[in-house]
Amino acid sequence: MAMFRRSLADMVRGIRANKKDEHKFIMKAIQEIKEEVKMPGKGAKVVAIQKLTYLHMLGYDMTWAAFNMIEVMSQESFGAKRIGYLAASQCFNEHTEVIMLATNLLKRDITSVNEYETGIALNALANICTPDLAQDLAADTLALVTSSRPYVRKKATLVLYKIFLRFPQALRPSFPRLKEKLEDPDPAVVSAAVNVICELARKNPKNYLPLAPIFFKLLTTSNNNWMLIKIIKLMGALTPLEKRLAKKLVAPLTDIMNSTPAMSLLYECINTCTVGLSEFTNVIRLCIAKLRLFIEDSDQNLKYLGLLALYNIMKTHPKAVLEHRDMVIFCLDDEDITIRQRALDLLTGMVTRRNLMEIIGKLMDKLDEAEGPYRDDLVRKVIEICSQDNYKYITDFEWYINVLMELTHIGRTAHGALIREQFMDVCIRVQVTRPYGVSSMITLLKDPRMVGENPEAGGMCEVLYAAAYIIGEFGSGSKQPKIVLEYLLQPLAASLPNHVQAVFVHNSLKVAAAAIKRQPAAAADILALMKARLPAFSHSTYLEVQERACLLLECVTLMENSPTPDVLAGELVAVFAEALNPVAAKAQKKVPVPAGVDLDAQINSPPPSDDEEDLYRRDDDDEGGDFWEGDRDEERRREKEWKKPKLSREEKRRQREQRKQRVASNPYYLGDSPVVRPEGLSEDEGEYGEVETLTADMLDMDGPLPPMEVDGRRG
Repeated sequence: MAMFRRSLADMVRGIRANKKDEHKFIMKAIQEIKEEVKMPGKGAKVVAIQKLTYLHMLGYDMTWAAFNMIEVMSQESFGAKRIGYLAASQCFNEHTEVIMLATNLLKRDITSVNEYETGIALNALANICTPDLAQDLAADTLALVTSSRPYVRKKATLVLYKIFLRFPQALRPSFPRLKEKLEDPDPAVVSAAVNVICELARKNPKNYLPLAPIFFKLLTTSNNNWMLIKIIKLMGALTPLEKRLAKKLVAPLTDIMNSTPAMSLLYECINTCTVGLSEFTNVIRLCIAKLRLFIEDSDQNLKYLGLLALYNIMKTHPKAVLEHRDMVIFCLDDEDITIRQRALDLLTGMVTRRNLMEIIGKLMDKLDEAEGPYRDDLVRKVIEICSQDNYKYITDFEWYINVLMELTHIGRTAHGALIREQFMDVCIRVQVTRPYGVSSMITLLKDPRMVGENPEAGGMCEVLYAAAYIIGEFGSGSKQPKIVLEYLLQPLAASLPNHVQAVFVHNSLKVAAAAIKRQPAAAADILALMKARLPAFSHSTYLEVQERACLLLECVTLMENSPTPDVLAGELVAVFAEALNPVAAKAQKKVPVPAGVDLDAQINSPPPSDDEEDLYRRDDDDEGGDFWEGDRDEERRREKEWKKPKLSREEKRRQREQRKQRVASNPYYLGDSPVVRPEGLSEDEGEYGEVETLTADMLDMDGPLPPMEVDGRRG
């Protein structure tokens, strides 16, 4: 039996000694524990549960010994109880079947004269509390709140929070006693009560607004930093509900910020001032000054919190944080990427018309050293800063086009489409920049890196979409149209994404038409160039590219065969000459429907179907209840059915004869055997009759089958 009495220390030494085969040793130890819990001695069970608790921390299951834990918890020895309650706290949950056996045991130990037994029972209740346990033990726990022992009062007060979560009905009758604990003579009990109420107030702070005077008194008298943090958090939630409270908090929060050395308490004061005291400028300035201590600290966590709090203040006081611009830019060189990203977010609110170029210049310098996702964040932030509020801070759009041109030199970025949209937006909306934009786009079109490097959708090749569009739309006065056409129709363009190729082909028509109209003598060279380059696109696997290239080839052929190609080119130019005004996405919905127009009505009646199967499917009936199915309206995405007009018997007979004649004259139709009409069934009732004409003898499946004829013989 000695082998079954291995102690916890022996087992730990054995695990350390069997590093190569640890799992095998532990499984053997578990088998020993299963034998030990069956032994009659109380000590063996205690040691077994103690070892099992250690193994549970290593990831091994111990729920199979739940009943044995109850046995250890029920022992009289305090040491055994402590081990049993610890094991139960680790593995018991709402689905543990034997947890109901612990109700009376917990009730007995909670009311024990030994305060330490009461303490371990309350600790276990906080961990394993279920709705049933909370309901059964709520009254006993509430009674302990008024205990003469501070240790028990503190424990009971804290456990009330878990009971309220599991059994909310206990909150209302228990709240008066919980409120009394805010004025308890013991600071630990007061701290416990503050913690419980602050956690409860997170869901609905309004219900706890009457407690503001008590909390304000604690705020001005307590020296417990952790309790002050909780109170300040609660005050931050209450100040938006009661404006007068904010004015009263100015003095105590200012005193705490000026005197406390605790950074955690200082940060909570700043957060509360940001949320509820934003109207007091002097308090906000003090917060910003204190945040500088966070940002300049060597601790990365404090630096991050400082930048985060400064960003929150910037939302309400953007001008107040401008003085820390250099410090924020310095954080862009930090090793921690999260700090660099927070600094980038702050720069957005620090921009003015005076410092925009300076800030963007520093960000562009950082781009040369940045790598990976952070480089993409820098590109996005540069564009976001410049384009915010409809380019509010930009005074020179040619400078912005140069910035975008520099961004195109960054390889392997995920923001090619974003840069493309900026090029197009600036050139379309700012007319004075169009000539400079066209010259920049021609430079971009000549850059071999745009086509050769990363020719994938979303890459930097996306800017070629904007280049082709801007040149075709606003570059009618280009002095080198043939060179532009050579780059638009270059063979390497076939490797670009399909939507970029389509824009290349389409805008080459605009460039060629404008050049031929302006210089008729150059028509032959331009048309020859296009005729030589377009076939590569007309055989593209992309339908849109192929369609546009074929259209351009027809236009080229037409102009080649015309004695006046410049006239045809002028007509093409006139097609694209109309101004391109922006239209809101929902503008069509604002157009009123003219009087008397029914948008849901069918304009034309659908033609009758000639499909033979359809004719057979629409069999005749006396009610004339067939339906003609209308075409699907793609704009409204719903189907309509149209009722077939009622036909007379003569019309039905005539249609039937016409159908039979078509069938007889069709050599590909596989004919049927002659139809044998049931006796007494009129011809007008159709070849198969109506459902009402079926009788019981027709559906008799129990009688013998009629003889069948196979190959001229009866079977």
